[in-house]
Amino acid sequence: MKTVTVLVLLISVYAFAQSEKMKWGKADYTYRIEISENDRDYSVNPGNPIDVVAKSFINVYWFLISDLDGDNCPFHPSCSAFFVDVIEETNIITGTLLFFDRFSRDASVVGRYNRYPKHKSGRLYDPAYLYTSGSATYIPASKVIDEE
Repeated sequence: MKTVTVLVLLISVYAFAQSEKMKWGKADYTYRIEISENDRDYSVNPGNPIDVVAKSFINVYWFLISDLDGDNCPFHPSCSAFFVDVIEETNIITGTLLFFDRFSRDASVVGRYNRYPKHKSGRLYDPAYLYTSGSATYIPASKVIDEE
């Protein structure tokens, strides 16, 4: 039994040993997710106080949450883009409530891939117009959406 153990140990050492043909080196991995801030409009319209409050909240969200978290939102459009769209289509209070509803759905991992249709990018499709159009719009989860 000891001979078999020593033999298996020696074979495994020689089988997985580093050869001269292939040197192990330092791998240069980067886990940084590139975020394109060029798509974002950080400007605020000082003439409209509601726009100032909403845009300030969006800028804080982008700076403190979205930029640090990276491109990890499972939905298309992203949560910040959803917030901008829903505020433009409704008002600040309704838009904020819909955003927090969407943000809480972003955190629940269990079963969400069975409830939402897929976008061509592989993310879950959940745009603002589904909630602001005045009537409930249902899209089956098996459907793949091809629009932007």
